[in-house]
Amino acid sequence: MPLLKRSDDGTLWRGNERFDPWTAAWVADDAPAGLTTVGAREGVKLVMAGSRVRRIPVGVIGPREPKPRQKEVAYEVGHALGQLGLQMACGGKGGVMEAACQGNLEAGGQPIGLLPDEEWTGANPYVAIPIATGIGAARNAILARACTALIAVGGGYGTLSEIAYGLQWRRLVLALEGAPEVAGAVTCSDTDAAIDRLARHLLALEGTDSTAETEAEAPVRLTS
Repeated sequence: MPLLKRSDDGTLWRGNERFDPWTAAWVADDAPAGLTTVGAREGVKLVMAGSRVRRIPVGVIGPREPKPRQKEVAYEVGHALGQLGLQMACGGKGGVMEAACQGNLEAGGQPIGLLPDEEWTGANPYVAIPIATGIGAARNAILARACTALIAVGGGYGTLSEIAYGLQWRRLVLALEGAPEVAGAVTCSDTDAAIDRLARHLLALEGTDSTAETEAEAPVRLTS
């Protein structure tokens, strides 16, 4: 079923259902006339531009010492999230986290850094909202729990733990550029594929787009 928007105020419609940005769910309503078709990405951007929307973070995870291409992809992911108006969160340190924060900040985002450190000053220079947890690597569990989805760019044991936590708590986990292969995570060919998949997830549109990535095990969408 096509994703629609109202031409006057940007409200999204799917048949006779309206997307409620506060509950992140479709609600029954009578669709008005004069609707135009939009894609999932544009739909997310419209939703996030509203004044009443729950900004549940999207997590970006990956190694502190990434390969050059992983760093480039992390920047692309962070930048794309910022362009859509999505709230990004990460571990707040270097490598993939720093590259993603830089891309997000330069696209107008306000990236959150959930730091393992006891002081906010341990954040990379692109973190806009540093949160010092003082709990070390245990903050990986908080990041996975707090985010509606995780995008992994490369990674080792730390990233693997975040992926495992995310899957355990039934988050959507997208994998790029050599991220650990775990049953349930969705391997994406590139940044565009990952962002498209994320947009469908955020708008509860999984299964409506024939270009969706092949999944080893379909993740279950959360509505709360």
